[in-house]
Amino acid sequence: MYVLGVETSCDETSVSIVKDGKDVLSNVVLSQIDIHKEYGGVVPEIASREHVKGITYVFDKAMNDAGLRYEDIDLIAVTKGPGLIGSLLIGVNAAKVISLSFNIPIIGIHHIAGHIYANHIDNGMEFPLLALVVSGGHTELILMKEHYDFNKLGETQDDAVGEAYDKIARVLGLPYPGGPIVDKKAAHGKDNLHFPRPMIDSGDFNFSFSGLKSHVINVHHNMKQRQEEINVEDFCASFQEAVTDVLVAKTIMAKEKFKVKQIIVAGGVAANSGLRSKMKESIQDIPVYFPKMAYCTDNAAMIAAAGYFQYIRNNKKADDLMLNGQSRLNLEG
Repeated sequence: MYVLGVETSCDETSVSIVKDGKDVLSNVVLSQIDIHKEYGGVVPEIASREHVKGITYVFDKAMNDAGLRYEDIDLIAVTKGPGLIGSLLIGVNAAKVISLSFNIPIIGIHHIAGHIYANHIDNGMEFPLLALVVSGGHTELILMKEHYDFNKLGETQDDAVGEAYDKIARVLGLPYPGGPIVDKKAAHGKDNLHFPRPMIDSGDFNFSFSGLKSHVINVHHNMKQRQEEINVEDFCASFQEAVTDVLVAKTIMAKEKFKVKQIIVAGGVAANSGLRSKMKESIQDIPVYFPKMAYCTDNAAMIAAAGYFQYIRNNKKADDLMLNGQSRLNLEG
């Protein structure tokens, strides 16, 4: 089955063709990072305009790269949410045009389901498994007992981990996007500021990063007021150690309780080298998988992979052309 995936939930315009949920024939991604750097974050109106400018190009290139025609496509899978509503609508409406023009079934995909299924492309899935979703908008622990069965065990009560990274980076004077730069700086610093590990002993699977973020900002502010030397690498290392300690501890607690066979990490923060190394060092009794770097950030290959399994699980039931974008959307249905 050839699935054409479409992803425009934020500031990447992406189209991909994936065979049988695993074999990536093409994956074209237009990033807007350089445009939004000037503003220190994604500007929704600008993101929407850039999607309009790039959407035709990515469709054409994805089809050419795969060596297929639209008549060869069996299914269109498009991100319907959550995300920036203006951005989502560009992808959804473009996908509906192709669906209508070539009479191809279409389904809407949850963005986080896509991130989870990015792992299937190279690693496969063995159930029951535990998915740690870490991105700019999400921090969640999800139990899966079979394909497309999502049971949310816990989530952030305030800031997502990726959001906290970007805010700390801004305070430290680092450019956008801040997460990857904090990660690189942390590799050269020491955890000598001993920041708190929020909710690490709470006994549940929820997270909280707002208080940690405020604490780091206050320490930085007070040191500046006292005109003390600020070692950016040590700030980054201390922050990253606190965050990854919490993420790993909660994951281990869930692993033990639910006796899972596999752990997968999904979302943009899955690219974080500190999290990758700590997770693999701390958990050695079962496999811990991360997507390839190309599939950590937003891309359409993950949407196509998720679409294949959603379509099969739902007995090949497609959506109609009333399909629309949704800025908020529950993963569990």
